[in-house]
Amino acid sequence: MKFKNLIGHLKTVIKHKWVVFKLCVKAGIPLRGLVHDLSKFSPTEFFESVKYYQGGKRSPIVGARNDKGYSEAWLHHAGRNKHHLQYWYDIDVDKPIVMPYKYSVEMICDKLAAGIVYQGKNWTKEFEINYWNEKEKNKKYVHPKINDFVTEVFTEVSEDGINKVITKKNLRKIYEKNCK
Repeated sequence: MKFKNLIGHLKTVIKHKWVVFKLCVKAGIPLRGLVHDLSKFSPTEFFESVKYYQGGKRSPIVGARNDKGYSEAWLHHAGRNKHHLQYWYDIDVDKPIVMPYKYSVEMICDKLAAGIVYQGKNWTKEFEINYWNEKEKNKKYVHPKINDFVTEVFTEVSEDGINKVITKKNLRKIYEKNCK
């Protein structure tokens, strides 16, 4: 294990957690921001992520998948963190479940923070809707109602920016419209 990877990974995770926390506070769910991604410090997630650290420009999960064909860290993480779409997908019945409000909003904050941290100064307010539409929107584990919620939030962010869109009142309104 390289010391440089250890420090780099820790800095990236802490920066990500800080951005998620700030967004969760804006969104009215500060406790979710506080406990966000604590499993990243578990041995299963931490050591693989240090080994496959990508310089803070993309997730170590990508490096593990490229090397081994899968990521133990991701399998561990997605199964323990309710803000991930995969947590709410029942493979035995091949059916996604509507995520509860607080985890849906935490997911929005998580995705925004990941884009901000990994893209750095290249991040734009259009980044998340483009990424969502290209990479995630059509996956079978995305419930149609959650798809509509996320699409609407990221579309609004692309038009009006984070500060106007990520508020408790606005997110609740969009969630109620799409998910109830």
